[in-house]
This record gives sequence, structure tokens and C-alpha cells, in this order.
Amino acid sequence: MYRGTTIKINDNKLDIKLDDLYKKTIQDSAIKQSLEIVRKRIDESGTKEPLIQRSGKKRILLQLPGVKDPERIKELLGKTAKLTFHLVDDENSNALKANVEPFGKMIVSDIYDQDIKYLLDKRALVGGENLVDAKGSFDQTEGHAVSFRFDTEGAQKFGKITSSNIGKRLAVVLDGVVITAPRVNSAITGGSGIITGNFNAQEAADLAVLLRAGALPAPLEIVEERSVGAGLGADSISAGKIAAMIGMFLVCIFMIAIYGAFGAIANISLIANIFIIISLLGTIGATLTLPGIAGIVLTIGMAVDANVLIFERIKEEFKKGKGQIKAVSDGFNSALSSILDANITTGLTAFILFIFGTGPIKGFATTLLIGIVTSLFTAIFITRILIDSKISNGKTVVFGTKRTKNLFSNFKISFIQLRKLSYSFSTVFLFISIFSLVSIGLNQGVDFVGGRSYTVRFENPINPSEIQKNLISEYGSAEVKTFGEANQLKITTKYKVDVEGIEVDNEIQEGLFNSLRIYLPEKLTYNDFVNGSEDKQVGIMSSIKVGPTIADDIKNNSFLAIIGSLIVVFLYILLRFRKWQFSLGAVTAVFHDVLIVLGIFSLTYKIMPFNMEIDQAFIAAILTVIGYSLNDTVVVFDRIREFVGEHSKWEFDQTIDSALNSTLSRTLNTSLTTLIVLLTIFIFGGESIRGFMFALIIGVIIGTYSSVFIATPVMYDFHKEDLK
Repeated sequence: MYRGTTIKINDNKLDIKLDDLYKKTIQDSAIKQSLEIVRKRIDESGTKEPLIQRSGKKRILLQLPGVKDPERIKELLGKTAKLTFHLVDDENSNALKANVEPFGKMIVSDIYDQDIKYLLDKRALVGGENLVDAKGSFDQTEGHAVSFRFDTEGAQKFGKITSSNIGKRLAVVLDGVVITAPRVNSAITGGSGIITGNFNAQEAADLAVLLRAGALPAPLEIVEERSVGAGLGADSISAGKIAAMIGMFLVCIFMIAIYGAFGAIANISLIANIFIIISLLGTIGATLTLPGIAGIVLTIGMAVDANVLIFERIKEEFKKGKGQIKAVSDGFNSALSSILDANITTGLTAFILFIFGTGPIKGFATTLLIGIVTSLFTAIFITRILIDSKISNGKTVVFGTKRTKNLFSNFKISFIQLRKLSYSFSTVFLFISIFSLVSIGLNQGVDFVGGRSYTVRFENPINPSEIQKNLISEYGSAEVKTFGEANQLKITTKYKVDVEGIEVDNEIQEGLFNSLRIYLPEKLTYNDFVNGSEDKQVGIMSSIKVGPTIADDIKNNSFLAIIGSLIVVFLYILLRFRKWQFSLGAVTAVFHDVLIVLGIFSLTYKIMPFNMEIDQAFIAAILTVIGYSLNDTVVVFDRIREFVGEHSKWEFDQTIDSALNSTLSRTLNTSLTTLIVLLTIFIFGGESIRGFMFALIIGVIIGTYSSVFIATPVMYDFHKEDLK
């Protein structure tokens, strides 16, 4: 018996009554479970970065970017996916013919032919709740099928069932219809099996998705379907494209200014890299969203870094007096170790994020994994081919111009002596950041806290970005998208999301009316705006309270995925550098960078002239900071390892200082090229993308600083203590 349950026995009848509070608890639990299952189904179907919110008491709002086959998604969502296994009663054929269900039995139709009936035991012998995995497979006899695997409890049940019912048929029932009813020929004790039917490859894959995600607690009914405009807005998308092209043009100019003709080779390689990435994303049907853009930005930084590493190493080989062919060959070979270590480290991070992450994390990881492969290909092969072809003509190779030939190459900074100053500087910033995060917090957006959502219709097509800017000044927070027709908007705000009551509803509606008045007909009154005009063509069409997009399971999975990736990176660096101090330095720098970026957002979101809400895209920005920090740190560490091998008689601090000074030109050139792209998009890319770009800019600056002034000193100090 549960609290809130009343049981009465009247005239041999059992009456059970649940109080309202207990009913609400059950309903909330069912909605929460449904949200998690819908998210799993959508993620597994290959759709990237869905927006999934609770809408009102009994509805779920689902927005899917760039879906090409909505009917398939609706079919996936429309199935409860309750899977059970029942024994078939083949002996009681008379009851089946008479369409009579004896006690403890039930008549169930075949999924493919409703005229075919089965008489089954009502009691399910084992259910889908015991499944731990399911995937599409191919059976030589039956064709496309779904293989499945039970957990320990399910395996024991299934083994016992098949052992005691050899010769009988076992029906596989999905949502009240029989998929297949094979005869048990032998005991199945391994905990795995196969479901066959008249599947094609897509149907088998979709059934596997449903089984992996689990059964819904209740059927879902699609009550409304609309096309939603781009979250960035058409004007922001256009501005973003122009800004990206300007940024790439400036990077090309910068590379030519630094490396002369070979900067042009790097530019060709970089442009080829971007085209390959976009082509591959189009091939797999990926949708480009802000997390995807973050992955591409990090990829551009890594691609430029690879070319800069190659050029700097070739320049060093020339300084040693080597000939052109030898210098180029040795330069490529020397740079290859750093390039591979940096890309493998970032790739391992992306792979763990892809496996265990959901939503924006999976979208970011997908783009980054593709970008790492293309960056390696273009840097190692395309750049090498272009340089070799230039050398084969017998022309003298010069990596730079007269003014930039020795730029950033004559530093003699004592980094180890400066470490106490850098520790003090970072400690102050970390203290301020942590204090701000605890006392002020972050400006969490609708994705994290939920809000109120209004569908507003206008007479003419309307610009969502312009409306959003006005509403942010009114409420401090607003998300605006085209909803259906071009003259209809979906407006969501977190303003007073925790306050209930008619007063706050009226306050928000009045604010909407005042902010939107210049876009509405002059004769439209507030009453008509709220309740719908006489012909119901202008005004608020509907309003509802929505829950957060970033649910607890996404937060937990994101945290675990990031921690897991850092553990893997720690182990990889330990394996490659043979010293745990290197691993500790790299991970310390990552935590340092993330905390400072979060602290800056906490400190400045109230004074910045652009929106700095924490949303799904911000997660991708933090992941980019982690990726950039690791990439930069590993390259620096690789240089230190090389110098330790070459100068074994030097003092350790002298070796580190020399290694850092030698790689400083590469560090600065890579950071500057990445910042050129980010700053250009920040300035010209439109209002809605500014907060996202600001996070990336801060992350690149802090990541460059930490690789030299935090990761390396931490490694040095712990290595020194270990030697003692």
C-alpha cells in the first residue's frame, strides 16, 4: 500500500482511491520518465541536439534541427515499445477458432497480418525491462533482424524459460501485437537472442533504438506539428557567414604575412580542410548548430596549429645548416610527433564525449572527430605535397618575409622563475571566480530553468532577432523563433519563472504588448492582443509554461563524460610521456581554464551589452575551451620532452625555459590566427551569437596562458619534488 491510497471492500468488490497529491506524483514521474525515453530515442535515431521540454502538465515539446525524415521520427515516438515474451498455447485451438479467451489467456494478432491470431498466456515470462542492449543485425536464414542481450536477471529467467519449454513456441509481443513466434529448439542460457520478422534494414535499426531506449509508461500522441525557424535568425545566419568569410580572409592574410609563399600553402590546406569537413557533415546528414560551429572553430585552430608546427620545425632545420630537401623532411618528421599527440589527445576527449554525451555534447563531438581526421589529412598530406612540389622546381625555400622571418623567435624568458608570479595571478583569479560562482552564480537560460512560452501572430512577416533584442531589454531574457508561418513567433522567457499566479502572467503579457506594439495594428487593444483579435489573426494564440531543456540526466551525463574524457587523457599523456607529472599539469590547466571562464561569465553577465545566458551552446563553448587547452598543452609538453632528450646534461629548469622559448612563436601564431576568426565573428556575426563567441575568445586566451604558465610549472614543481 502506498501513502495517499484508500482501499475499501464493498459487496466483495475492491475499491481503490488515490488522493490528488499522489495522482500528481505518479503523473510527474510518468512525464519525467517519458522525457528521458524520448531523449534516448531521438539521440539514438541520429538526430543531433534536440530541444526537449516539458510543456504544461501533460505535454512534451520537441524541436529537432534539420530533420529530413519527420515521418520516421513520429513513428519512433508513437510506439510505446513495451516488449514481452509469452508462451503460445497451440493445444487449445477450439478457443482460438471461437475467438474466446479462456482464463489466464489472451488472443493477440500478428503485426503483419491482423487475420492471423495467437492464443498466448497472459503472464509475461520476461520483459523488455531486463534488456541491456539491442541492435540491428542480419540473419542468414531470416534476413534483417534485431539481436538483443539481457541483464543477469533476464538471462537467468530466459534460460529457465527456454530450458523448460523446449518444443513449444515463444511469442515476442511488442505493443500488443506478435512480431514473431519461433519454436524453442534448445535452451538459450547465454542471455542473448535474436528477433526475426519481415524487417528491412531501417525497420530493424529503429526497433533496436526503441528497445534500447525502453518502453514509455504511457502512449504518446502527437497533437501539433510546426516548422520552427532557425534559432540564430536568418539575419544572424547571414551575418555569421559573412563574418566567417572575413575572418578566414584575415587569417589567410596573416599566414602570408608571417610565412610568405608558404603561408599561401597553409591557406590552401586550411580551405581544403573546411570544404572536406562540410562535405562529410552533409554526407552523414548532420545539422550545423552552435555546438557544431564550436567544433569547426576548434578544428580550424588545430589545422592552423599543425601547419605552424611544420613550418617552425622546418625553419629550425634550416638554421642548423641543412639543405632544402633534408630540412623539409626532418622538419615534417619532427613536427609529426607533436601533431599526432595533440590530435590524439583531443580525439580521445571527443570520442568519450560522443559515446557518453547527449544532445549538444554529441553534436560537438561529432564535428570535432570529423575535423581531427580532416586536419591530420590536410596537414600531413596536402601541405607536404604542395611543399615538395615547390622544392622540386629547384627554387629557394624561404619560410617568411624579411620583416617576419625571425618574429617571436629570439625570446629568452625565464618561465620557471616567473612561476610564483603566475601562481599568484591565477590564484587571485580562481578565488574571485569561485567566490562569484558561489555568491552571484551564472545567468542560466531557459534551457536550464524553463520559462513561459507564447505563440504570437502578426499581420506581416517579422524579424525574430529584432524582436528578441527588444524583449531582452524588457525581461532580461528571451528566446524568439519563427513558429510555422513567417508572421508567427514563438517567444519564451524565463522572467519570474519560479513565480506562479495571475499577477505575474498579466505582468509578462503587458510587457509583451508594450514591446511589440510598434509591430501590431494601431487599433489592436491589449484585450484583443491577449485574448485574440476578433478574427483571431493577430495577438497571443497560445501560452504555456515549459520545463528546462537541460534535464538532470543530461547534466549528469555531461559531467560524467567530461570527467571520463579527462581520465582517459590523463592516462594517454602518462603513457606517452612516462611521467605522471605531465598528466597532472595538463588536467590542472583544464580545470583552471574552465573555472576562470565560468567566473568571468558570472562576474560580467550583468554589465555586458550582449546576452550572456548559459544555454546548450555554452556547454559546447566550455568543451572547446577544454579541447584547446589540452591541444596547446600537449604540444608544449612534447617540445619539453624533446629538449630533455637532446640536452640531458642541462638543469631541468634550463631545459624547460629553452623548450618554452623555442615553441613560443608557434603558440602565439596559432593563438592569434584562432583569435582573428573568433573576434571577426564576435564583431560582425550578429547579436545572438555574441555571448557564445565571447566564451570561446576568453577560452583561447586563458588556454594559451595556462599551457605555458600553469601546466608546465605544475609539472615542473611536482617533478622536482619527485626527484627529491
